[in-house]
Amino acid sequence: MQKILDSKAKSDLKSANFKALVNGDSTHLYVLRNTKGMEVSITNYGGRIVSLLAPDKNGKLLDVVLGFDNIQDYLAKPNSFGAIMGRVTNRIANGTFLLNGDTIKIDKNNGQHAIHGGSKGWRQQVFRGSQLSDSMLVLSYLSPDGESGFPGNVKVKVRYTLTNENALIINYEAETDKSTVINLTNHSFFNLSGNPQKTVLDDILFVRAKHFTPVDSNAIPTGEIRSVSNTPFDFTVPTSIRSAINRDSTHKQLVFVSGLDHNWVLDTDGNLEIPAASVYSPTSGIKLTVFSNEPGLQVYTGNTLDKTQKGKDNIPFQKYGAICLETQHFPDTPNQPTWPSVTLNPGEQYKSTCIYQFSIE
Repeated sequence: MQKILDSKAKSDLKSANFKALVNGDSTHLYVLRNTKGMEVSITNYGGRIVSLLAPDKNGKLLDVVLGFDNIQDYLAKPNSFGAIMGRVTNRIANGTFLLNGDTIKIDKNNGQHAIHGGSKGWRQQVFRGSQLSDSMLVLSYLSPDGESGFPGNVKVKVRYTLTNENALIINYEAETDKSTVINLTNHSFFNLSGNPQKTVLDDILFVRAKHFTPVDSNAIPTGEIRSVSNTPFDFTVPTSIRSAINRDSTHKQLVFVSGLDHNWVLDTDGNLEIPAASVYSPTSGIKLTVFSNEPGLQVYTGNTLDKTQKGKDNIPFQKYGAICLETQHFPDTPNQPTWPSVTLNPGEQYKSTCIYQFSIE
């Protein structure tokens, strides 16, 4: 039985504004709270984190994710704000890959390539929601065989848990009845200043990775794993995003994607006890630390945001107005057989965990 928390959110989001029918399925807004006053609002349309209120250095709750205050804006055109990316996050070159000797062709929704699961990716699907407590939500979805061209009926379950230590834990589980590929992440756009009109360029970023996967001019990985040493991609020591980019603003990798939009090869060996990355806002004092059992992390600095869309409080999304920290297997892995595999076979269970830990520094 579906339990829906309809009480008004501290964020001033109204649950009535998130009620709609999408392909015959009902959308809702769910609100998670902990004993520290933190609050996370999530819609079952794409499993999107709509709002995340975290305390700043003065104890004031700030909304630190970009999003909209109604379901219609999410439906207006495909977007990734706060959503579950599936079946395969990020890019697949030419929308084609080999799986057990068979050529799989999926929908191309990024020029000649596929991104975030194709034209029927999970960010555009309605999940079934079950709120188990004030601090836990489970979303589930059955992705049919052939959806966006991917093989297999895939059952997925995503559990969001807001702890009293101000951590949002996202657990992903999936199983299939036919060999397929799975690579899931959350695509929240964080602005830890709480002010979307302020860029994240002066935020301090740390990534526990000595290597990254460079891309070509279409943002498709070349297959190389390259050292970050002496490049703008070295965040092994906490560094402001602006100063890192200014090390070599004409670096071809920066020019290709107008900023950071790359996958880092994490040096955590999948250990959830070791911080994979962190970002800190000197303005608010809020620090976000990321933990994951995934081998990679995509860092994206909102390079394509261009003020054409307006979010909560009617504030336009501006270039470099947010940072995404997407835990994942590497982009285009189905076409890179030497990289950690994303193949899921019948009888196996896909499991992935991402922890977004908020603190004050």
